[in-house]
Amino acid sequence: MFFSSPHGQAEVWPNCTKILATTRYNDLMLQQLTINNYAIVDTLEIELEPGMTVITGETGAGKSIMLDALGLALGDRADRDVIRGGAERADITACFTMGDDNLVDQWLRDNDFDSEESICILRRVITRDGRSRAYINGQPTTLNNLRDLGEMLIDIHSQHEHQSLLKTATHQRLLDDYCGLQKKSAEVKSLAGKWRRLNEELEQIKSRAEESNAQYQLLSYQVKELEELALGENELEELEEEHKKLSHGEESVLVNQQVLDLCSENEEFNLEQSLNKAITLLQDIPYASKQTEEAGTLLNTALIQVEEASSALKHAIDQFELDPRRLEEIDQRLGLIHQLARKHHVPPGELAGLYLKLSDDLSGLSEADVQIGLMEEELARLLKQYGEKAAALSQARDKGAKKLAKEINSQLGKLGMEAASFSVALTRFSDSMPRTGGLEGIEFLVSTNPGQPPRPLVKIASGGELSRISLAIQVVTAQTSSIPTLVFDEVDVGIGGGVAKAVGELLRTLGDRGQVLCVTHQPQVASQGHHHLYVSKSSNKESTATQLDKLSDEERVEEVARMLGGDELSEKSLAHARELLA
Repeated sequence: MFFSSPHGQAEVWPNCTKILATTRYNDLMLQQLTINNYAIVDTLEIELEPGMTVITGETGAGKSIMLDALGLALGDRADRDVIRGGAERADITACFTMGDDNLVDQWLRDNDFDSEESICILRRVITRDGRSRAYINGQPTTLNNLRDLGEMLIDIHSQHEHQSLLKTATHQRLLDDYCGLQKKSAEVKSLAGKWRRLNEELEQIKSRAEESNAQYQLLSYQVKELEELALGENELEELEEEHKKLSHGEESVLVNQQVLDLCSENEEFNLEQSLNKAITLLQDIPYASKQTEEAGTLLNTALIQVEEASSALKHAIDQFELDPRRLEEIDQRLGLIHQLARKHHVPPGELAGLYLKLSDDLSGLSEADVQIGLMEEELARLLKQYGEKAAALSQARDKGAKKLAKEINSQLGKLGMEAASFSVALTRFSDSMPRTGGLEGIEFLVSTNPGQPPRPLVKIASGGELSRISLAIQVVTAQTSSIPTLVFDEVDVGIGGGVAKAVGELLRTLGDRGQVLCVTHQPQVASQGHHHLYVSKSSNKESTATQLDKLSDEERVEEVARMLGGDELSEKSLAHARELLA
């Protein structure tokens, strides 16, 4: 059904929920596409149905515009050139019905985009300033999220798809998808990636270990020197204090004795005798003034302090022992400490900290050997696990490759290439290096004529042959796809007649099990659709616009007849059209 709205910027969410309220499908599929101000489209609101929907129209009317816009809603890159002239933004929304317990539903829940309406709405807005905004179920999101989700919803095949089919990486993906080996393939890829990253890290550590061997030797020698020094905590300060004491011992004793003599031991004159005499004189005075009494008190205090000083000096002289041998030992110890300090260009007080740092550095170099050993063990474990998983994957691929080749050969026969022979070559790599793709390279080979050896697709000279081979591969592999909506954009270019009819039948078969959208120029293909949409273009002096209509049964007859015989409809072309549609 085609919907037209005069309001190009109308909100899309209410439209989606309104349609879903009246029409419910049990399966996951694209139900509505709304396009505003994209290319030459003013406003299109398209409701789609299960089965095969064909899209035809006039040359240059923009049949592929709908699919290009759909690609933007799925996360394709875009710029402001896609905005319709005179508009400020392009707005594309794709609305999907939701089944139960599928990968899309799980992805939405895991990423907090789930909706109570059992729908999935992807929206993309591109503005004139070059900015792009993306939404999932009304919530802003990233293009990566939009792209990841889009890849689970729609698979687009175009007439240029065979370009990717020339790449062996595509061959591996298609074979694994066909055989249902996505999980096993992902496990092998993950293990190979882990092994490669760990192996690169190990090589780097080994390289650094070789470079640091000389450093290790130097550190070992330096640490050994400092260990032998065995500098104790506060030892340097204590040694310097003891050295100062011993080196000035004789001078200290002499000065102490001289002062002691002055205080108390000089028989001719000392401070104690003089103070005693002065105190006695003051005590014998007949009358003592207040000042005289204060003087007496101070002299008594002085006498006490002199007596205490004398006692301290005697104690110091008695305790002091001259020890030349100990002084020599201290000189040697301090000499060694200062020698190592000069060698390492640090103050003597920092030698203990230097020892700790060098020990840590040496320990780090020593641990590299332990780390290398552990990493080599982990590499061996990963390699064994990879070998087991990759071998199981290879066995499943070998079995599935034969089945895939058989089905594609069957389709090639229907496409007028009965003499062609398709095969899948699995070539085992000569070394055991873990690879993300597994133990073998995978390549599609074709022999187009009897007696010719199979050759890679890239060496197929005929473009027409390559297009039909590409279509056969796409149709067969699409049947095993878990993606609910398949889009074929002019994949039938360059074929006609019975081959085109066979292509249409193949696409209709896919439509019987899901949803297929097909842009086509071939009446034989268009006649096979469950539904038919017609694209037309209208122009005036100011602008050009595209519109799209769902054709009735009679309108389909006329459109297929036009595709058969041109714009002039004849009874013959109409009859032929009715025959095809029947």
